Amino acid sequence: MSQHGLTPDEINAFLREAFPGGAGAAHVEAADGRRAVCRIRYNESQLRPGGTLSGPTMMALTDTAVYALIFSAIGLEPLAVTTNLSINFLRKPKPADLIAEARTLKRGKALFVADVFIRSDGEDDPCAHAVVTYSIPPRT
Repeated sequence: MSQHGLTPDEINAFLREAFPGGAGAAHVEAADGRRAVCRIRYNESQLRPGGTLSGPTMMALTDTAVYALIFSAIGLEPLAVTTNLSINFLRKPKPADLIAEARTLKRGKALFVADVFIRSDGEDDPCAHAVVTYSIPPRT
């Protein structure tokens, strides 16, 4: 495992290769080890009844943002896994791109904890807030 964090371009390349139909849908716009910003482009398939973007769309974006944050902090660690994701849906998101900003709360040897605010593009107020914990595999 690298001891140096990855750049957003390196993280995006990994996500496209490792998850050709999944996590690569979210694009990492910024990541510096303490903060990561990811965007998922709006698509009508993300809508649920009532015209709001679905919870699974927001949860996938949240999880990807924290995965990117970890890679930017400690380097490529594909076996890091989510152990907890708690999300509060605060308001109905607009039918627009969603932007997630993840921030490091705790960077331990075995656990990495971050919080994430999600907002609709063009909006200041968050539509969701999450706290996410990842398990980091032991270094050998």
